[in-house]
Amino acid sequence: MKLGIVGLPNVGKSTLFNAITNAGAQSANYPFCTIEPNIGVVTVPDKRLNVLAEMYQSQRILPAAIEFVDIAGLVKGASKGEGLGNKFLSNIREVDAIVHVVRCFESDDIIHVEGSIGPARDIETINMELILSDMEVLDRRIEKTQKLLKADKKYQAEYDFFQRVKEMLNEGKSVRSLDCTEDEALLLSSVSLLTNKPVIYAANLSETDFKKGIEANQGFLQVKAIAEQEHAGVLPICAEIEAEISNMDTEEKELFLSDMNLTESGLDRLIKECYSLLGLISYLTAGPQETRAWTITNGMHAPQAAGKIHTDFERGFIRAEVVAYDDLVACGNMTAAKEKGLVRSEGKEYVVKDGDVILFRFNV
Repeated sequence: MKLGIVGLPNVGKSTLFNAITNAGAQSANYPFCTIEPNIGVVTVPDKRLNVLAEMYQSQRILPAAIEFVDIAGLVKGASKGEGLGNKFLSNIREVDAIVHVVRCFESDDIIHVEGSIGPARDIETINMELILSDMEVLDRRIEKTQKLLKADKKYQAEYDFFQRVKEMLNEGKSVRSLDCTEDEALLLSSVSLLTNKPVIYAANLSETDFKKGIEANQGFLQVKAIAEQEHAGVLPICAEIEAEISNMDTEEKELFLSDMNLTESGLDRLIKECYSLLGLISYLTAGPQETRAWTITNGMHAPQAAGKIHTDFERGFIRAEVVAYDDLVACGNMTAAKEKGLVRSEGKEYVVKDGDVILFRFNV
């Protein structure tokens, strides 16, 4: 999974990226400090892996991973090339979801490109650039569909649908808020539209906001309202807190977060929000060599899930031996789980669930 971190310059993107990836991306108090996208890979925290690794005496643990891409600050006119905009927009096209960092904190020490804090205005600035870029892409697709329509009337529905999408963009609305049928959603996914990508708005607050209660921050409430309208995720976060805890040991981190009225780090909350937004789950495999988490789409059938390990597993799929993680842990080992009848033999139609511990049987 690849997530792109975007926002206006000086909203805390690179600070947040550095904190959650420890990748050392450049962070400075001037626009366009980040030109080439910085990339960092983080593992998905999953306590279940440690338990299984101990049970199976595994030599190594391989958690799922997420790639974060710190994309340079966009500005008004980016879709027309302002501030190296075209280059930045092409970087966004390659990600699975967007983490849009919005500044909701006041600071005399950090310059704001617009001269003042305005979360709703800042979101509109970024979204409008993405919309303008999408309109160019969509116009090319409509032109292509129009040519096909002249030769074959079966393309009428496609043409009409894309015209509806264009109207929405003309109204300044993101495509992700469009209500559409399964067939229309499939059509939409065939066009690389930036405003159709899932978005999490990361409202960057101050430490003080977290201490006294985030709902008191009017900027955060603006971001929350916009996220609800767009069917987007929203995550209150403090890039400075994340920077402070990034090098702490577990005990120190827990104490610090507790003082901030938090139970989890921003990274953990961000990962959970991303999984929820993208409809992702993890199934687990375990053995003496390794214990591993595999990320799949919720609703995926056993053969396709097996294909995440190797295409041969999907091609030669026979069955899946499945036990729920909680049942396996309660029994203490696989032998005891089998004796209690908790290990099931599932076929091609089985829908894999989060936390399933699976052994695939296949023959090629």
